[in-house]
Amino acid sequence: MVDGISFGQFYPVRSFVHQMDGRVKIVLTIAFIVFLFLATNAASLLICAISLFFFIAATRVPIKTYLKNVRAIIPVLLITAAFNLFYTDGGTVLFKIGSHISVTTNGVQTALFMAVRILLLIISSAIMTNTTSPTVLTDSIESLLSPLKWLRLDIHSLAMMMSIALRFVPTLIEETDKIMNSQKARGADLESGNLLRRIKALLPILIPLLISAFRRAAELADAMECRCYHGGDGRTRLRVMRLSWRDGVAITVFVLLLVGLILLRRM
Repeated sequence: MVDGISFGQFYPVRSFVHQMDGRVKIVLTIAFIVFLFLATNAASLLICAISLFFFIAATRVPIKTYLKNVRAIIPVLLITAAFNLFYTDGGTVLFKIGSHISVTTNGVQTALFMAVRILLLIISSAIMTNTTSPTVLTDSIESLLSPLKWLRLDIHSLAMMMSIALRFVPTLIEETDKIMNSQKARGADLESGNLLRRIKALLPILIPLLISAFRRAAELADAMECRCYHGGDGRTRLRVMRLSWRDGVAITVFVLLLVGLILLRRM
């Protein structure tokens, strides 16, 4: 596991969530993201957070692994909170910055609400990737997209590309960190100056990163060809995916969560 980076990486441990069907985990993750956008008040968002906490405990993945995911999106959280803080009208004005920008109680509530919503979204996605191996993830995506075969689409190749792209995220982040450290060791200034200067300073990082990504893609393609990989035609699976009682429990919890959110919206 890449030090400081955990998103998109499988954490091998035996747990309740690890033993769930991969298809169920993908569907429930998408459903939870929808639930987050259905949550329109603090009470409904709190229910989502509590249910997510129980699933985190059921994964047996260390909390620090999820904290690493949160640390990676702190800039996004701050930017989102700032926009909602300064550009949300209504409520009592707390203080003003100049003559055009003011901070209101509605702005503070909206900023906190959006930050927590994004935080829960990232953690829920991390639960799926941390508890699902690449092979199971590919097979699950292929199974869920199998109805599209009627449109003569190569579902196996599509699922493989999606899985590989997801698993390459931490690798590219690690490569970016190495390139930045190398440039700093050579005296490159990547953090000072105005916005335009910082963008120009990124060019010595983006070009080597792009070359490295193409090189890794070529190496992966060669490795797959050496192993006689020719797509999904005639391929069989070692493990047949079947639903278990764990999937029934998880689906029941999400149905109860949906009912609770609907009741809170009506109240």
